[in-house]
Amino acid sequence: MSGTGTDGERRDVERRRGELRIYLGAAPGVGKTFAMLGEAHRRRERGCDVVAAVVETHGRDRTAAQLGDLELIPPKLIAYRGTLGRELDVEAVLARRPALVLVDELAHTNTPGSVHEKRWEDVEILLAAGIDVLSTLNVQHLESLNDVVQRITGVVQQETVPDEVVRAATQVELVDITPEALRRRLSHGNIYAADKVDAALSNYFRKGNLTALRELALLWVADQVDAALAKYRAENKITDTWEARERVVVAVTGGPESETLVRRAGRIASRSSAELIVVHVVRGDGLAGVSAPEMGKVRALAANIGASLHSVVGDDVPATLLDFARTVNATQLVLGTSRRSRWARIFDEGIGASVVQQSGSIDVHMVTHGESHRPRRLSPVGSRSRRAIAWIAAVLVPTVATLVMSAVDRWLGLVGEGALFFIVVLLVSLLGGVAPAAFSALISGLFLNYFFTPPVRSFTIAEPDNFITTVVLLVVAVAVAVLVDAAAKRSREARRASQEAELLALFAGSVLRGADLDTLLGKVRETYGQDSVSVLHRDRGPVGSVGPHPPVSIADADTVCEVGEGEYALALHGSELHARDRRVLLAVANQAVGMIRQTELAQEAGRAQALAEADRLRRSLLSAVSHDLRTPLAAVKAAASSLRSDDVDFSPEDTAELLATIEESADVLTSLVGNLLDSSRLAAGVVTPTLRPVYLDEVVHRALVGLGIGGRTGTRARERVEVDVGTVTAMADSGLLERVLANLIDNALRYGEDSVIRVGAAAVGDRAVITVADTGPGIPRGRADEMFAPFQRLGDRDTTTGVGLGLSVVRGFVDAMGGTISATDTPGGGLTMVVELAGAGGEHS
Repeated sequence: MSGTGTDGERRDVERRRGELRIYLGAAPGVGKTFAMLGEAHRRRERGCDVVAAVVETHGRDRTAAQLGDLELIPPKLIAYRGTLGRELDVEAVLARRPALVLVDELAHTNTPGSVHEKRWEDVEILLAAGIDVLSTLNVQHLESLNDVVQRITGVVQQETVPDEVVRAATQVELVDITPEALRRRLSHGNIYAADKVDAALSNYFRKGNLTALRELALLWVADQVDAALAKYRAENKITDTWEARERVVVAVTGGPESETLVRRAGRIASRSSAELIVVHVVRGDGLAGVSAPEMGKVRALAANIGASLHSVVGDDVPATLLDFARTVNATQLVLGTSRRSRWARIFDEGIGASVVQQSGSIDVHMVTHGESHRPRRLSPVGSRSRRAIAWIAAVLVPTVATLVMSAVDRWLGLVGEGALFFIVVLLVSLLGGVAPAAFSALISGLFLNYFFTPPVRSFTIAEPDNFITTVVLLVVAVAVAVLVDAAAKRSREARRASQEAELLALFAGSVLRGADLDTLLGKVRETYGQDSVSVLHRDRGPVGSVGPHPPVSIADADTVCEVGEGEYALALHGSELHARDRRVLLAVANQAVGMIRQTELAQEAGRAQALAEADRLRRSLLSAVSHDLRTPLAAVKAAASSLRSDDVDFSPEDTAELLATIEESADVLTSLVGNLLDSSRLAAGVVTPTLRPVYLDEVVHRALVGLGIGGRTGTRARERVEVDVGTVTAMADSGLLERVLANLIDNALRYGEDSVIRVGAAAVGDRAVITVADTGPGIPRGRADEMFAPFQRLGDRDTTTGVGLGLSVVRGFVDAMGGTISATDTPGGGLTMVVELAGAGGEHS
């Protein structure tokens, strides 16, 4: 039995998913790998089975020393274009099966021929096998921050990791260091070699760059911590406020005092660097509303001071407000002082007093404002409270009226007393409608008969006139109560319509401001206090959802609104909603379905546009090729026919010239077909470069060898090319860069009018800049961009030289490698083509 249990426990461990711990840094050299190695040694000292599969020391002595005697798993060698790539050996790690493995540089792109394109995909295999992983990552490699980092540093990061992969990590530890300390570390030669220090300090490692990258890293980690805290609180059903981060909520009504409250709350939030949230509670009974222009002013002000505006629905305003504050884990709540009069506060203390009494650990600020001393319109009592008060009044008010009239009976006649009871019935009807009013009329009639109609203290009526008076009083009172109740219902319906219009304006405004489907569903979830919301398709299932555990079928939902003849459904999971909310939800569901169909139509339009563009290119290509293919073919055929002719006896010189014509025409055809194939690859989007450090002198040499095949660019042409690229390296695809340089050099030889072609390169900061310059006629001023368009040959009257695809292909390849290409004038005349790529030293971590 014990052996069986041990095997079962082992199988449970093997089925467990491994834990991923990521050391995140703001820039290369902050110490991520060093920290990872330190944790590995600590784990091993505690008895953990630790191996190192990938550790990049980048030539740093301290990092290499920190590796120490950790067990190493040799890398897997993959041959690609004459080089050997050293990659993570996933099979060897799985065979060794340690408890913990070190895999440096999570964003790394594997050598072509590997099982997976990215290293993080290899790590997923290890995690699925139950092996824990320690890894490292720089903030610039996060997919969501890629464009932001590019704008800050000017460097395009080709290697990225999806944010979802990093968020799914068990732990993300920020390895932080001040910009000044990092620059000192760089100056001492602890990050890069001495010959690269000055360039790095003046470019990527500028203090402003490092400060911005550090702030990005801190904010990203802070957001993940906040999200993890919210998830923990939700899973453990914790509603108490945890003051982990200051968060200020300000409640507004949309009235004239709202702007004062928002500004005051903004000052409170700024003093403690807190997040500011503006909330507007929409009464669920429709008894209170606000104009759209007033809320528009509040929304604009909130946006200007960096706050977010939220709307929630609830009948009990204090409870709804506090529920929202606890949901967002607010630490402070800002309210305006009550506009109720002193007498009104005797019966109802108001929202502020109720919030203070129920706020618990949330600090409440009561802010005075200019409207606090102005009388306000009395707020209607809630429907349930109004009915309860009406039934109490139906008994109490006639009783009080009877006592009062007993004291003044000598001055009042039966008609006057009946009129007073009539007023009592009207008051009750205004409060509670027909039923309490009818009951009050019955009691009033009995009191009038017993206490005031002769003979008093008896239900007997002696005079017929008195009987008629009492009956008429009852009938008229009930009739008036019916009319008053109908008017009150119409008033409530009008207010309900106003509330629905306000909610519809809220959701429609979100759509008009560019919200996507998830944002709209999030607004519904927040407004109605739901756990999750989904849009379901009849056949495809969920097409959009927000919140934990969203409904995946109608059976999973608590509230369902079907639209589009049952094709779509808005499914909500959470608290039960009133039937009166369905009209608004149906409108929102139609908006959501409209957004889905609009997206589908946009995708269809994009595909149609792509097909139209492809068709246009095809027609242009056929038009251009129809002549340019025939010309060299005709030259080949003419030369070959001449050589085969028996009528003419060619001299050796003539024969050599004809053979050269054939060879040169074949070169033209080869170049033309090559450019056509490259252009089609670019148009199809199948060019996927593999960026590796490449030596530019080797690439230029291969490009020249390729050009030396034809007669036009033979020995004499190569003598015109001067190469001085030094030892500059670039992050590029070797094959694509070779094609780029071959095209540029070929163009310069063709149009340079026998001028010297100079190919140069230099490392500028963390960029590699390649130039191909000639001293030919150049191009007309202001038309540099046109030369990169397909089928374009600026000023080229010789139509035998190609279809004008060369520079278009060059730009496509350079863009695919994350670089830029431009044309400038050569000093003294001519044209210089400038290609800028990432330097090979830019990817160290």
